[in-house]
Amino acid sequence: MMPKDRIEELRRILHEHNYNYYVLSQPVITDFEFDQLLKELSELEVQFPEFSDPNSPTMRVGSDINKNFKQAKHRYPMLSLQNTYSEGEVADFFNRVKKGLNEEFEIVCELKFDGTSISLIYENKQLVQAITRGDGKQGDVVTDNVRTIRSVPLVLKGDNVPDYVEVRGEVLMPWNVFEELNKEREEQEDPLFANPRNAASGTLKLLDPKVVASRKLDSSLYYLLGENLPSDSHFENMTIARNWGLRVSNAMRKCKSIDEIIDFLKYWDKERKNLPVATDGVVLKVDSLLQQRNLGSTSKFPRWAIAYKFNAEQAVTRLESVSYQVGRTGAVTPVANLEPVLLSGTTVKRASLYNEDAILALDLHIGDNVFVEKGGEIIPKITAVDKESRFMIGDKVTFIKRCPACGTTLVRNEDEAIYYCPNSEECPPQIKGRIEHFVTRKGMNIVVGPETINLLYDKGLIKDAADLYTLQFEDLVHLDRWAETSAKNLIESIGNSKSVPFERVLFALGIRFVGETVAQKLALAFHDIDNLANASIEQLTSVEEIGERIAQSVVEYFSNPKSLDFVNRLKLQNLQFSLSEDAMALKTDKLKGVTIVISGTFELHSRDEYKAMILQNGGKNSGSVSKSTDFILAGDNMGPVKLEKAEKLGVKIIDENKFLKMIE
Repeated sequence: MMPKDRIEELRRILHEHNYNYYVLSQPVITDFEFDQLLKELSELEVQFPEFSDPNSPTMRVGSDINKNFKQAKHRYPMLSLQNTYSEGEVADFFNRVKKGLNEEFEIVCELKFDGTSISLIYENKQLVQAITRGDGKQGDVVTDNVRTIRSVPLVLKGDNVPDYVEVRGEVLMPWNVFEELNKEREEQEDPLFANPRNAASGTLKLLDPKVVASRKLDSSLYYLLGENLPSDSHFENMTIARNWGLRVSNAMRKCKSIDEIIDFLKYWDKERKNLPVATDGVVLKVDSLLQQRNLGSTSKFPRWAIAYKFNAEQAVTRLESVSYQVGRTGAVTPVANLEPVLLSGTTVKRASLYNEDAILALDLHIGDNVFVEKGGEIIPKITAVDKESRFMIGDKVTFIKRCPACGTTLVRNEDEAIYYCPNSEECPPQIKGRIEHFVTRKGMNIVVGPETINLLYDKGLIKDAADLYTLQFEDLVHLDRWAETSAKNLIESIGNSKSVPFERVLFALGIRFVGETVAQKLALAFHDIDNLANASIEQLTSVEEIGERIAQSVVEYFSNPKSLDFVNRLKLQNLQFSLSEDAMALKTDKLKGVTIVISGTFELHSRDEYKAMILQNGGKNSGSVSKSTDFILAGDNMGPVKLEKAEKLGVKIIDENKFLKMIE
């Protein structure tokens, strides 16, 4: 596979996993597997800067923002932590800190509880706001739900509490509550939560605080922020915070050497299995707040902290059968069905087998005893077969030849490991997958989940996304477990989607290789759907950053009579298939031929809004600084790597006020 193709494939995969993780709270791969994919993409983007994309997963943090909640900006950005998986990487971190500070320092080791991040704001000792992590800059206000968590104090105790203090931590679901919740969901035939973290995240986003209260969530708090903190020592601050009534773990230790840190890691790798809540690692932080500020942060990670992830746990169980799942693109994924086994606190019944090559490498037979591992304590996988224990095994596992959903003969491209079902027009899982893509937040933003889409399709109420617009209140209110409010909300959400702008409608169509950025460029270049549908490959490739493969895909889409019929049916429902007059009026060539890198946080507009302005005025967004960069649009906390490279190359840096004057 060519580097550009692999980069685009990785971006597509990671965007999908980000959505599964942060929005749906339904991850399908482990943290480690996600980190490895992200690392591969990051290395390729450095190696091939000509394929940079400002919307790459490496340029942002995933978002858990839920449109049903009000959003609030974080006074202090909620950065993620860089993950490490070995003692050697921990030693590297320690030595980097030592070199960066060139003075005595201490490292605080504390357990990394596996929950969903929260920021609690106290003013005059009173809890006034609770905000989820969101995209790191802003998050959902979930104060009413957090008030139901008994371990979160509504009023702080003590005399030395600052007038304003922000407390960062995790909302957790204990193992026993998690098991009981999944047992209830299984009895009601509802989808099971993958792990306590996702159960906690999903619970925190429920609209009814009474239901949240019934879930018995817990908390663990690990960091204080504010102007007048009691001490320069993080360790002392958390000890004091415990006296204020905040739930702070006792599993904290100050270390002065790598040996002391390694001792802490080894102790808790075993002892954590006795804890009532899930943990997935240890966080290492420089103790002095002054030293933390001196070390600073990159655009994504603090330099003064790092997360060490525990090695995956293993169990041995029996392979009972193999089933196959079909995705939106037609990709067929094998899944191992296992004899239930307890692993990392949960009962495992299924494991991913990835593709045919993985099955052949394992030499799997039905009845084999297999080693199962949970890398990030989410979706398990088979890592090996216990061949010595084979006795009376069944047939050798071979990849199916026909689609399990529609019976079509599968195909496999020479340069890929995945089999596809080519029957995209009639294969039910592919159709449902396209509908799910159509309704996403970056598409039509229709609030409807996969379970509801399945129900509507199976009942014959929809055959594709266009049928959503013909649904009636009476169609929905009589469905099982549906009430008038649910039916009314869905009809209202579908109606609201008719105002979604053209570029997002274009993205929602699901044209292969037409992602969010490409859809914006095509919309600005061709103005309406008819011009785009009639465009030749030459006209398409004349648009900046639109290559042969994207152009060919667009032409093929609009050459398909079924695609044209789908678009025409959407036109009849008055969706936005042309740029608005406002967007047309704002379209200029003021930045034509200008390449701009955005870095930092801004006051007047969001980064996404600035990216849209650059495109609107004919400019090009870039994710990395190079000789071709004309200038950097910089806000607060500009990435130090970008700043260093800009100074080295002599690239001009401007603030948002100067930029806005440029495009007035």
